[in-house]
Amino acid sequence: MAHSHPDSQTPQTLIDTNVLVAKSLARFGIDRMFGVVGIPVTSLANRAVAHGVRFIAFHNEQSAGYAASAYGYLSGRPGVLLTVSGPGCVHGLAGMSNAMANAWPMIMISGSCDQKDFGRGDFQELDQIEAVKPFSKLSVKAKDIREIPEAVFRVLDYAGSGRPGGCYLDLPSDVLHQSIPESEADDLLAAVADSFAKRKLLVSLPNSEIEKAVSLLRHAERPLIVCGKGAAFARAEEPLKKLVESTGIPFLPTPMGKGLLPDTHELAATAARSLAIGKCDVALVVGARLNWLLHFGEPPKWSKDVKFILVDISEEEIELRKPYLGLVGDAKRVLEMINKEIKDDPFCYGRNHPWVEAIAKKTKENVLKMEVQLAKDIVPFNFMTPMRIIRDAILGLGSPAPVLVSEGANTMDIGRAVLVQTEPRTRLDAGTWGTMGVGLGYCIAAAVASPDRLVVAVEGDSGFGFSAMEVETLVRYQLPVVVIVFNNGGVYGGDRRNPEEISGPYKDDPAPTSFVPSAGYHTLIEAFGGKGYLVATPEELKSALSDSFSARKPAVINVIIDPFAGAESGRLQHKN
Repeated sequence: MAHSHPDSQTPQTLIDTNVLVAKSLARFGIDRMFGVVGIPVTSLANRAVAHGVRFIAFHNEQSAGYAASAYGYLSGRPGVLLTVSGPGCVHGLAGMSNAMANAWPMIMISGSCDQKDFGRGDFQELDQIEAVKPFSKLSVKAKDIREIPEAVFRVLDYAGSGRPGGCYLDLPSDVLHQSIPESEADDLLAAVADSFAKRKLLVSLPNSEIEKAVSLLRHAERPLIVCGKGAAFARAEEPLKKLVESTGIPFLPTPMGKGLLPDTHELAATAARSLAIGKCDVALVVGARLNWLLHFGEPPKWSKDVKFILVDISEEEIELRKPYLGLVGDAKRVLEMINKEIKDDPFCYGRNHPWVEAIAKKTKENVLKMEVQLAKDIVPFNFMTPMRIIRDAILGLGSPAPVLVSEGANTMDIGRAVLVQTEPRTRLDAGTWGTMGVGLGYCIAAAVASPDRLVVAVEGDSGFGFSAMEVETLVRYQLPVVVIVFNNGGVYGGDRRNPEEISGPYKDDPAPTSFVPSAGYHTLIEAFGGKGYLVATPEELKSALSDSFSARKPAVINVIIDPFAGAESGRLQHKN
């Protein structure tokens, strides 16, 4: 660094790569970064903070990466993960691959070894560009300080354009130590910012396609609207509500699409999912992929004659699924065009239309069945009793609704059916990739992205264990996060083996699914000065929820569940 005063704009004021990266991120509108510092990126984190980027420091790059991926989804701008070289980059791949699978915008920035020492066994040496390839949309290595503005803008732009995903930026340690005059850096930045500003193009759909979509919906006997987290990411809730309410067509959200319209809406078909999917003849699928979560859009779950209208930002997705009609575009914009087309010649299915009536009837039956189970206070706890108490406590908070984070087999599956989402983007779970270990990273991202909302995590003890150390991060930043751990002593619960399966020289070891029974998870957060609660009865749970929700401070509630209450793999037996 030159010795002139940092504020003097004289030609000899030099800035190094760390400052230039920080300036580039800030110029692109990035104001949050997640990561773990160390050689060679500690200085980069400090410079970013000085330029208005809040840095949230984690214990583990996996959790930081999950946070960056969820932050990209919740904020609509790429989440940024910073890691050290070699193993730091490898650990960070967990978050970047999760962003790719969920189609969330994220970039990972990793330091890497000195370019001239590559291949000679340098400190934490790894060909990181090669390592990230299967997990990223684009990877860029800055070989010189002058390439920084272009490189930063390229990965950020690419992460968020088309179908969003993860991108990678590699910063060799020798490049991090280079400097150029500040005036030259500012010129480079201005030129790059200018060229990117001119590139925003909107794909325009021919009106005939929109007319065709409307005609299909208008003439369907059993239409259904399916909305996914792509619609949530696109902020499509207003036009979606308008479409559902003006046409009277029932809707089915994917797990993270829950809340785009309230789960309590009279046209919600969630509780009648099998009927809705199995019998619909036209399905408008908005921002959701016809992947395993939607049974690939194939029989026997779907009717063999169903006509899909697929709305997706990605042309490749539509080519892959070959729907009856594909509409390429942003979910919000396409829905607005559909609404505009309907406005001139409105139609509505009405509450006593046989299809709408059938779904409402099935929904009512299934909800009643579940309410009967939920009404009982079962102690030692099964999954239903505490889930009902948590549901009621969350609903009692009203608006802004908390962000709910959920992972685990039984905990997540049962929670999806019981817990109620009333607002968009308030549910984060294992997602498209079924990723376990996302819990605490997602909690931190949600608290940082939506500071006005409480964050409530409902976790299995196994899911919690992946990232439990990050409760220290909650306490350090004093984030309003309440983590509820369903503690049933293992993966799916305790020992699930039949006696004849227990043999061999290690038969006296705990089962592969077992943990230490009644583990004191609540004491983990107390080690750092947070609040822990141990609960085993309805009264204890209600009291802990009321206390922690009103305090809005980091807390862990350890809920002791009967180790034999759950089922293996929740409800996914066919995948195991």
